Amino acid sequence: MVHCPECESDIHEESDVEFLDMDAKMAGLFRSSKRFYVVACDNCGAAIGSGVAGGGG
Repeated sequence: MVHCPECESDIHEESDVEFLDMDAKMAGLFRSSKRFYVVACDNCGAAIGSGVAGGGG
């Protein structure tokens, strides 16, 4: 079972968190898009994690 570190609400599925797209840039030799995102608790808004997702462009 996963809990939010701030409000202790249960996180069971994708709808329990919010994915916030922070920035998207096209760069590099192959011009692939990199999207920076933050995962936040849907109940209180606390940041739980972050990452970078790559994609073709």
